[in-house]
Amino acid sequence: MTINSKSLQGYYDKAFTEMDHIRKAFHPRLDLKETGTIIEVSTGIAKVSGLPGVGFEELIRFPGDVLGIAFNVDEEEIGVVLLGEYQNLQAGDEVRRTGRVMDVTVGDALLGRVIDPLGRPLDSKGSLATDERLPIERPAAQIMDRAPVTEPLSTGLKVIDALIPIGRGQRELILGDRQTGKTAIAIDTILNQKDRGVLCVYCAIGQRASAVAKTIAVLQEKGAMEYTVLVVTEGNDPPGLTYIAPYAATSIAEAFMEKGRDVLIVYDDLTNHARCYRELSLLLRRPPGREAFPGDIFYIHSRLLERSTRLREELGGGSLTALPIIETEAQNISAYIPTNLISITDGQIYLSPVLFELGILPAVDVGKSVSRVGGKAQHAAYRAVAGDLKLAYAQFEELETFSRFGARMDEETKSTIEHGKRIRAWLKQPEFTPVTVAEQILLLLALTENLMDSVPVESMRDAESRLHQSIKDLPEELRNSLEAADELNNKDQEAIIAIARKTLADFHLKEE
Repeated sequence: MTINSKSLQGYYDKAFTEMDHIRKAFHPRLDLKETGTIIEVSTGIAKVSGLPGVGFEELIRFPGDVLGIAFNVDEEEIGVVLLGEYQNLQAGDEVRRTGRVMDVTVGDALLGRVIDPLGRPLDSKGSLATDERLPIERPAAQIMDRAPVTEPLSTGLKVIDALIPIGRGQRELILGDRQTGKTAIAIDTILNQKDRGVLCVYCAIGQRASAVAKTIAVLQEKGAMEYTVLVVTEGNDPPGLTYIAPYAATSIAEAFMEKGRDVLIVYDDLTNHARCYRELSLLLRRPPGREAFPGDIFYIHSRLLERSTRLREELGGGSLTALPIIETEAQNISAYIPTNLISITDGQIYLSPVLFELGILPAVDVGKSVSRVGGKAQHAAYRAVAGDLKLAYAQFEELETFSRFGARMDEETKSTIEHGKRIRAWLKQPEFTPVTVAEQILLLLALTENLMDSVPVESMRDAESRLHQSIKDLPEELRNSLEAADELNNKDQEAIIAIARKTLADFHLKEE
């Protein structure tokens, strides 16, 4: 085959021309990246050299797409809290800065989903269809952006709604010994928000896998998942994930609040969070303080709970109500972490193991429980019918203690004790059976008017059931007023009392 030199030269000229065009069109871009080296890897943390420009709480990327947060920023090394599986990391590996802080996926696409604090789905329902993200650490709302807490958050639990009311935007601590029903109260409150326009975020912090599975099963069975987001870390997860879990959950809740929605968030529980932070701080060689907790243990919880509030109408009027849970040991509510949380929150619900063992469920100790918002966040109808209930119950408990010594009592004292026994029986409530506002007010009126005193204590449950059914006998207008918990006038109260009296009279006849 003969090659024409002229055609070959033309081919070369054309190729060189195209290459020249490519060379001129190519504009190289140089990216400046800081890289460092792992010095040491320990349980949940790593120490890194290099990265001179890294900032506090900046995300650092490790091999295998493992992320970490810069916690200790010293001159010679950086202490990093790891957020993923760190078994494959080793000294000498290269790490890089990301130039951003930790953030999490937010938005309506999260409703009904179970995710981890990094926003990764844990429920096998596919990826999340949202691009909205917020930093997990955000400043709390300014004082001038907040509105007073005046609207109640109904829990469906008689003892709380009547005696320890919670308002939308409040922070109410739930504390008690292990296995006294703390989580059950939080779950009951979530279940009661169905059709009330309140979205819920449940944050499981270092929980057992079986406990998380049980909670998810209850929420699914009761139809609560459609308005709930679950942020989950289990006991075997890296401590870094457990540490960021409540902050990530709060950012998810804040995204709803800033759109004008009412949100309830449950932290279950902050005892695990405090222990996890203590573990990380000791591994990072931070100075220990009381009970080996670091000096800023109060701050990590105060900056978290301070984000719960009610916003002014000009900012949407949304609210974020927090129910942090804390575990006490041997009923010691004056321990370090419990006293910290009590001083941060707007009240506490204390669950007594003594009441739990006696079968008084929920085991709320009314004397040691308080709501610092109180009647300001309670329905007007409750204030009218439950005003003296807490005092009457306190008097009963005191007199009951004296009666155990066999002292002789006058008729008035005996009457007070018998009435108190009915109050205690009324406060009992089975798990996952929230009571509507209308039913609670009907029962309260029957109780405060001493109509229940003639009912044997062992028959109180049956009498209450009959009173629940008698709600339909009330005029529709009055029923609607009760559901809205509007203020009751004397005529309305008399109508309700008349229905309760007739229902209990029929109940006595049936019993006989």
